[in-house]
Amino acid sequence: MGPMPARSPATSLDPEIAARLKRDAHGLFPAVAQQHDTGEVLMLGWMDDEALHRTLTTGRATYFSRSRQEYWVKGDTSGHTQHVRSVALDCDGDTVLVKVDQVGAACHTGDRTCFDAGTLPAVRTDGSRAAAGPDGSDGPDGQ
Repeated sequence: MGPMPARSPATSLDPEIAARLKRDAHGLFPAVAQQHDTGEVLMLGWMDDEALHRTLTTGRATYFSRSRQEYWVKGDTSGHTQHVRSVALDCDGDTVLVKVDQVGAACHTGDRTCFDAGTLPAVRTDGSRAAAGPDGSDGPDGQ
């Protein structure tokens, strides 16, 4: 895949919101999807101004596919929908947090979240090692 051209599609996004956004060279910014009631981080997708506009006005999480160069509404194909509860822009204006009610799996692999692939071994702040359990959890103590 060659370099993607910068995106600047026509959009109806509120100009005040658009002015707060910081986009990459392709006109995109990351969107983190989080389950609204449990805080579970579900996935990371990419949006441009129009995808954010659609997310804010339709109640369904809409992303921009970098590989297909098209918009996609989470769940239109899989049935695993994301119903928007709130959207927040981070302090730098370069990432959005979309709190959703996830129906079914969020990950294209069929897992509940895209972060079920297992915990990586890392040094904890107490100096001990975080070891991944066989199910991808942080180990038998659940920490």
